[in-house]
Amino acid sequence: MRQTKLVLVVAAILLGGLLVNAQSKTVTFKKGEVLDILLFTGKPEFSKLFPRYKETAFTFAVKTGYQPQPILSIVETTQGGIQPGSFVFGKWPGVSARKKFLNEITTEVPDFHEQRRAMWSSFFLAYYEMEKDVSFDLNPEKVLVATAYWKDESKTFMNFKKEWLKKAKNNGGKVLLELNDAMSSVGYMYKPDYMVLTEWNDRASFYAFAKVNMQMGEKGIQNVNQFIIK
Repeated sequence: MRQTKLVLVVAAILLGGLLVNAQSKTVTFKKGEVLDILLFTGKPEFSKLFPRYKETAFTFAVKTGYQPQPILSIVETTQGGIQPGSFVFGKWPGVSARKKFLNEITTEVPDFHEQRRAMWSSFFLAYYEMEKDVSFDLNPEKVLVATAYWKDESKTFMNFKKEWLKKAKNNGGKVLLELNDAMSSVGYMYKPDYMVLTEWNDRASFYAFAKVNMQMGEKGIQNVNQFIIK
């Protein structure tokens, strides 16, 4: 409940209420743009400290080209050991803009990292350069699941991924987004080899697939995180 309230605070302060659980949202990226995925858990002090972060770090991010995208709550961690509270998309005009922010932020905002540590008990970042135009809907009436895999051995994992996607679709899952070649930054590293966002009609459909998924074993997999997001 506390995490949900923190997500609402983020949306109210940062995006004027842009929450997927308020209405459906279409997310669109053009080839060459950069998609951010931010995973974080807020501390109780977040709402008090965030206004200054918005005035400093966030203002510089927007100046550099950052465009806020939907903020979602992580309502359940179904696989993996990390349990962040929020799943946030972001957009940059390109890799050069993303790297400019990372390279210059501590010059512009010397206490940038200290501010983040004061507000968030965990913070992970993965970003991806879009290889083609991408558009997908985040529908609050559906069940959205984000799954990230780290591979152990390439060929074995490719076979696993192919079978995973086949079983997901056979069990009613719809693939909204597939991401490869994650980039990240020192101190916030989150670089899965493969991330996939799927949509399900209801929890029962997803849980039925989850049982099938568990029976596939762990061959070719080094690590996995999976979240139901809303």
